[in-house]
Amino acid sequence: MKQGWEIKKLGDLCQIKTGKKDVNQGNPNGKYPFFTCAREHTFSDSFSFDTEALLIAGNGDVGNVSYFNGKFEAYQRTYVLSNFVTILPKFLFLILDGKLKSSMSNQKLGNTMPYIKLGMLTDFEIPLPPISEQQRIVAILDEALDAIAKAKSNAEQNLKNAKELFDCVLDNFLYDKKWEVKELGEVCIKVEYGSSTKSTSGGKLPVLRMGNIQNRRFTWDSLMYSDNDEDNKQYLLKHNDVLFNRTNSPELVGKTAIYKSEMPAIFAGYLIRIHRKEDLLDADYLNFYLNSKMANDYGKTVVISSVNQANINGTKLKTYPIPLPTLKEQKSIVEKLDALSAETKKLETIYQQKINDLEELKKSVLQKAFAGELKTEQSRRDGKIIERILNE
Repeated sequence: MKQGWEIKKLGDLCQIKTGKKDVNQGNPNGKYPFFTCAREHTFSDSFSFDTEALLIAGNGDVGNVSYFNGKFEAYQRTYVLSNFVTILPKFLFLILDGKLKSSMSNQKLGNTMPYIKLGMLTDFEIPLPPISEQQRIVAILDEALDAIAKAKSNAEQNLKNAKELFDCVLDNFLYDKKWEVKELGEVCIKVEYGSSTKSTSGGKLPVLRMGNIQNRRFTWDSLMYSDNDEDNKQYLLKHNDVLFNRTNSPELVGKTAIYKSEMPAIFAGYLIRIHRKEDLLDADYLNFYLNSKMANDYGKTVVISSVNQANINGTKLKTYPIPLPTLKEQKSIVEKLDALSAETKKLETIYQQKINDLEELKKSVLQKAFAGELKTEQSRRDGKIIERILNE
């Protein structure tokens, strides 16, 4: 650390409170920003704070930091930092934005819903240069980080466009008016709920669960296992089985994946296996359809929702309207979608790497700032690196 800098605890540099509002008290059309534990704030009809503040997510997107100056509302698990002493709020924001999330990931408590305790924040160590040095660092970083943020935003938009291209082509196939539309129940023999046996960390067969569904396929990490011989026989997956996630948070319910015999496995009770009529319905076509906008939009009309949980049962699943080309045409559509998927994934990889590179550059710039090594010349060199990343 640079000579003349101090190390202070965060609790000595500002006041730390939490909001008082429940997350359901917001109004998307409200006048005032409402900071919850999500990455983006929503709005509220009222405000409890009128100050310059930093907002830290205590759960949800744990450790995410926002800066705001004015009237706002805060959720009861969002930490509000204000009344700053010997530290510029924007300088502190840069420090916390660069260091807090990674530090808290090693300390956060809980499994299903990680969270931060107040003491973790009050004891968090902050490198503290004189105010004049803080002002200089903020001035340099504002320019460098603004360039990185714009470059990252462009890369994220390109990534989004690549994903939307595939979805657009899929929708064009499905909304073709020449296809006959059937209810899913008419082209499947039955739907079947998975094993309710409690899985363990060791056992004979992997148990595929809702968390293993990613991008229409199964991932084979974080596996649980089954020792129940009866279940291992009854729920053993067969090649091209399509599994539907029947319950979870609203954005995850209805996702599906197709089993391609990667290894012997069974499936858990929150998933539904669709036994299709193989002479009428291609498995890959079914899997593409169930992950489409058409299927998702229909799912919203039959889903049963509570505060944080959504459910679509087997009876509702069988009412899904599915466009039904001939089996030969389904296979042709799948072939085209597979080819397009491969190309869009290449683009996604390129744009994701650019985003990763920019994030690493941001960390490097912030690390130099906190170590007292930040110079205007270095900022200019970083600007050239940003241009190189964008032009690759």
